[in-house]
Amino acid sequence: MSSPTLNALVHTMRYEADGIVSVEFRPATPEVDFPAFEAGSHIDLHLPNGLVRSYSLCNPSTDRQRYVVGVLNDRKSRGGSRYVHQQLRVGMTLPISVPRNNFKLEEGAERSVLVAGGIGVTPIWCMLQRLVAIGKPVELLYCARARKEAAFVEAITALAAEKSVQLTWHFDEEKGGPPNLAELLAGKGADSHYYCCGPTPMLDGFEKTCEQLAYPHAHIERFAAVHVEAPSATQSYMVECAKSGKTVEVPPGKSILDSLIDAGLNPDHSCKEGVCGACETKVLDGEIDHHDGILTKLERASNKTMMICVSGCKRGPLVLDI
Repeated sequence: MSSPTLNALVHTMRYEADGIVSVEFRPATPEVDFPAFEAGSHIDLHLPNGLVRSYSLCNPSTDRQRYVVGVLNDRKSRGGSRYVHQQLRVGMTLPISVPRNNFKLEEGAERSVLVAGGIGVTPIWCMLQRLVAIGKPVELLYCARARKEAAFVEAITALAAEKSVQLTWHFDEEKGGPPNLAELLAGKGADSHYYCCGPTPMLDGFEKTCEQLAYPHAHIERFAAVHVEAPSATQSYMVECAKSGKTVEVPPGKSILDSLIDAGLNPDHSCKEGVCGACETKVLDGEIDHHDGILTKLERASNKTMMICVSGCKRGPLVLDI
């Protein structure tokens, strides 16, 4: 069973930067409001070419009649972003998921430091607007390879000037190389909450830097699952489903999700890539082999939950609350 969807109209498509467009969706039935969402949330687009792709919402979280996403025409696209850029058009309708949030904003924090890398600015821009709206101290570090590839620059500059938000730009092309995060984040306080969304090398560097600076409140969102090279499974393993009472065999090379579906179960799912969070499942027993792009190190170490579309079993039996 896929998660419930909404019928959305492509209302506006706008050029935001080199290779980046924003897409504004509105309810296909005008008198219907979209469900409320929080800063940091994303939606899944169920594209007409059969692909499901997740994109962060970047408009103010108080909006009820529109969802806006930013989409990079990724050179390594496997068909999702390419479709949006080349074939999605104003006036089309398509199913989208209700918003989900794997990148929650701690609105009660004394101070927030937002770090954006390239298209990772989309959830960060939403967070910035929210924190300014509720009067919380916030600063933004926005990194991109070049100024022409940075989306929402004018809007961010205007908001920062109006509300006296500390804003730091780092464009590799102008600075002669990537940002030194240790230098840029030093002295900002262990009580602050730090958020980063961007490419994998930047996220890895951000996590390492926050650890070195003893900043405990570090939050990240990845674009893609973490594909760790692991020995190919040569043996099947058993998954016990506590609620349904079924025991399902997962053969080598097959996901738990697909095995459960083939056994007649209907777990929630959407992207099948470990990035949307729809298939997150509580684990009652067994050791997990994590390969998602959502859970933090602490959440992985707790061994209490997993994304069954990409993660597997290191040691069984694996018992799921499903």
